[in-house]
Amino acid sequence: MDRYTEIRSFSLVAEKGSFAGAALVEGVTPVVMGRRLDILESRLGVRLMHRSTRGLTLTALGEQFFEQCQHLLREFDMIESSITAGRQTVRGHLVVSAPAAFGRRHIAPHAPTFRERYPDLKLSFNFTDSVVDLVREGYDMSIRIGEVTDPNYVTIPLFPNRRVVCGTPAYFERHGIPRSPEELAKHNCLAFNLQGGQQRGWNFIRNGKLVSIRVEGDLACNDGELLFSWVKQGIGIGWRSTWEIQAELKKGALVTVLDEFAALSYPIQAVYPQQRFLPAKVRHFIDYLKELYNQPGYWEG
Repeated sequence: MDRYTEIRSFSLVAEKGSFAGAALVEGVTPVVMGRRLDILESRLGVRLMHRSTRGLTLTALGEQFFEQCQHLLREFDMIESSITAGRQTVRGHLVVSAPAAFGRRHIAPHAPTFRERYPDLKLSFNFTDSVVDLVREGYDMSIRIGEVTDPNYVTIPLFPNRRVVCGTPAYFERHGIPRSPEELAKHNCLAFNLQGGQQRGWNFIRNGKLVSIRVEGDLACNDGELLFSWVKQGIGIGWRSTWEIQAELKKGALVTVLDEFAALSYPIQAVYPQQRFLPAKVRHFIDYLKELYNQPGYWEG
């Protein structure tokens, strides 16, 4: 077995915290990943991981080796990218993170077409509403909605987005239309609650200043798709992104309120770590998404 495979396999196991998670990315069985680690530890003559029924933990030497391996793998990718940047053939393995609902709606359906363009490329996606550490967790790039302030990341705007308050016509017939952000206190506001999330407040612009209004409701969760489903059922109102609700607005299934107070647009962005050479697989995928999202009428479909 070549040393690159050993190092990559070890790094994946360390990132995912299990042989099963790493095996899923590699497209092999957990047993194969375990054997690769055995071979690596045997060749080095050191224990890199403690294995138990509770899971896997890195030894002190394993932590040191993992950091060095991550650096080495990034350097390898940059060297490879510097050679292939001008070629149309895109090869390798692209690993992408994105918000769960956005990924299911606006990335996953288009992945097969992208792969048809580049049949030598393997794609892996992780759709989660948690913000991942791209370098630490081994992602090539992510899609993020909103500002990214980490100077270690490069951001590429894909399309503007904003949040608006919306609900079904039937809900507003029963409960009335709020005329100011403060009147949201009279309504059942369905909030996103991951790590505080929207329960910290919904943001609005008044007299040119950003204000945050704390909301209350009898249902909250960390799944944006489920919240959206509850809004469409007329259970309450939501503070939803325009990328999510355009089709329902066009059909009249949802209406927006407090539009005059809606906060300014913020971008849907592609994000990747700072690096000397941008891998061709990342560059082509970003270009593909920009082309897709800027098609007339895309977001109303």
